[in-house]
Amino acid sequence: MDLDDLQTFVEVADAGGVSPAARRLGVSKSVVSRRLIRLEAELGIQLLTRTTRGASLTEAGVVFRDHAAKAWAEINEARETLLPTGQLCGLLRVSLPLSFGPDHFAPILSQMAQRYPLMHIHTCYSDQFVDLIAGGFDCAIRLGHLADSNLIARRVGPLYGTVVASPDYIKAHGAPETPEELQSHQALLKGNEGWKLMDGEKTITVRPQGRFKADNGTALVAAALAGLGIACLPDGLIRHHIESGALVPVMQRYPIPPAGIFVVRPPSQHPDRKVRALTELLIEHFGSDSSIA
Repeated sequence: MDLDDLQTFVEVADAGGVSPAARRLGVSKSVVSRRLIRLEAELGIQLLTRTTRGASLTEAGVVFRDHAAKAWAEINEARETLLPTGQLCGLLRVSLPLSFGPDHFAPILSQMAQRYPLMHIHTCYSDQFVDLIAGGFDCAIRLGHLADSNLIARRVGPLYGTVVASPDYIKAHGAPETPEELQSHQALLKGNEGWKLMDGEKTITVRPQGRFKADNGTALVAAALAGLGIACLPDGLIRHHIESGALVPVMQRYPIPPAGIFVVRPPSQHPDRKVRALTELLIEHFGSDSSIA
């Protein structure tokens, strides 16, 4: 039985289709299809039902998938034990935030590539939360407070934020001091999100209103610098602007509670060694006592 055929079947089963599996494997869809046909012919059973929307496992495919995944994991582990001590190989696909990724995470991934010269690292930068399984990603780096999901998350460091406005905005509209006063101001938003603030020991959520929205943190920084409104932003994006006086902290009696930097991955019994290595490298950089700056 061809090992590539076995791996391809597991990827298609987990991704739910030929296209995402092909992206993950770094091969064409036709190659994936040929491998599946060859595997089914060798076994003499149909493993997948193919539709226009993707591929679903047959009853036999469900049974075979678990055995195939276990066999492939053991073979992959055996391969890695033959490498020099501490070495890794294979492809690692990572989804990263566009606002922070190029400045804060790209250097770490470059360091990982230098540390493991047999590895291939493919990255995708977007402030949208991508579907890791459909997109064929091994993991993602995400910031903030994570919503409930079936993904497995590991916190690798803290993330701090500040509510800020430009001196021109404050001169024209004043600076809010309470959550109630904030409601009468223009807020710069990613969507219809709520802002978490600390009221003493209690965390409260306020939902400010505003006419300027952007799905990218850097764009919100530009809007704040232009005096369009008040923004709730990570310190890593605004630290230099606060130091220069271009932005001023407001609502300081109601600070933003610390959030986190997380590595998230699709659910599986054992994380891939490449994901573990990236996680450990991020902890080295950000740890529990440091943050994006």
